[in-house]
Amino acid sequence: MKKLFLITLTVVFSFSCFSQELKNISLPSPNQSGGKPLMEALNGRQTARSFSTQKLSMQQLSDLLWAAFGINRPESGKRTAPSAVNWQETTIYVCLEEGIYIYDAKKNELIAQIVGDSRKNMGIQGFTADAAVVLAFVADYSKMGDATPKDKKDFYSAVDVGFISQNVYLYCSSEDMSTVVLGAIDRDKISDVLKLNENQKVILTQCVGFPK
Repeated sequence: MKKLFLITLTVVFSFSCFSQELKNISLPSPNQSGGKPLMEALNGRQTARSFSTQKLSMQQLSDLLWAAFGINRPESGKRTAPSAVNWQETTIYVCLEEGIYIYDAKKNELIAQIVGDSRKNMGIQGFTADAAVVLAFVADYSKMGDATPKDKKDFYSAVDVGFISQNVYLYCSSEDMSTVVLGAIDRDKISDVLKLNENQKVILTQCVGFPK
């Protein structure tokens, strides 16, 4: 009986560990054509704070992230959004129900970071936990060269994230999705959740999902 108990405990423990494992996700190639014409997307661009429980497909997630800050010129590695001095200092953390990932634009992959649902920690409003995806835009000041004074890095990183966020808005408008960018957030808490270092700064977060 004791031996059977130990075997059962081992199996349960092993299953628990396995279920907590977060793996990298290879995204499908993004669709780089189609969608609504630009003027229609601009006309439909809006903020929405109510989300259904519907998840994004891997294709939709790939398209969203490519639109936000993907590589549109492979020969140079340049992106769909501009960045000052081409620093490309912005990292997109992708918060899903199962865990947190980093978007790797070069590999078109989600790099596993932290297991568990942290969407509610990315904002102070209740609807943050309902969105299918919450993006956290983090600037790495170590990638911004010797730009001084510090407020120069603050300014340019904020501007660069603004471009990325607007790309997300336009993608969501084109695909009839809901989105809201969040500036009133607990940046210290988010930094702790994401395990950021002293050179990394949370700029904004953005909820994405389907309308409720």
